[in-house]
Amino acid sequence: MAAGKLRIICGPTAAGKSGIALELAESHGAAILSADSRQVYEGFDIGTAKPTAAERDRVPHYGIDVVAPTERYSAARWAADAERWLDVARGAKRVPVIVGGTGLYIKALVEPLASTPGLDDHRRGELAAELATRPVAELRRWCEELDPARARLGRTQLLRAIETALLSGERLSDHHAAHREAKGASSPSYDPAYLVVDPGVPLVNRIEARVDSMIDRGWRAEVEALARTVPAHAPAWKASGYEVMRQVALGTLDLSTARQRIIIETRQYAKRQRTWFRHQLPPDNVTRVNPDDPALRSVVHDWWESTE
Repeated sequence: MAAGKLRIICGPTAAGKSGIALELAESHGAAILSADSRQVYEGFDIGTAKPTAAERDRVPHYGIDVVAPTERYSAARWAADAERWLDVARGAKRVPVIVGGTGLYIKALVEPLASTPGLDDHRRGELAAELATRPVAELRRWCEELDPARARLGRTQLLRAIETALLSGERLSDHHAAHREAKGASSPSYDPAYLVVDPGVPLVNRIEARVDSMIDRGWRAEVEALARTVPAHAPAWKASGYEVMRQVALGTLDLSTARQRIIIETRQYAKRQRTWFRHQLPPDNVTRVNPDDPALRSVVHDWWESTE
């Protein structure tokens, strides 16, 4: 597959990514490639906010209903599948646009995952205890000395870079660069353009409204049917809210309590997503948009045109 510009619409759950993507896709003859670790599972539909059958008729979608609920699915596998879906979309004369909130999936495609140097578990544990109370600003200063290329990242990535440099004598950034070079021409190169959709504080209300909508659309009945055939240990149950709703289906939790738990769980998930997108994306490649902004369509149109 040829390298080139790759449009990516991302952001926290319930932010409005899908609606923006659907409108753009219809206007520009695009196809949507879902980067959602929950939508890959067959049968887990309402609680993962999968596009409806009517929406899929309007615009081709890839990355949905990929595996059975009992099957494990990784970021690396998604990235490999995504390369094939991108080829299929372009072969059908469709402009592909990636849409979703699973940051690791997106990163696995645009920055292929590499193995990291092996570290001694005991020494790693001692160092982790030493660094646990250090503020991010101090960790960043350490990283600027040890592995400057990774000094702009978030706390988790800073810790990983520091421990790799101190315990292995290698810079993690050098290790990743060597991995990319070893992959050579066989690995496609992308120039990602990110549209990060985030309404800010109103996201709390959006999450609550979407949970209520899912319940009204029959989420409980969907889970009751799934619980009859999908074993409790299946990976698909890890999708936000599904394990809680399964307790409702089994009669061990009332719906009102479940609703509150799911809202809290989803808010926490959205917070983690926001943190990831704030620290993991290259600022120069990012356009941020508030879905409630009256100028939304203009901003989105300008972003699309700038990526031509």
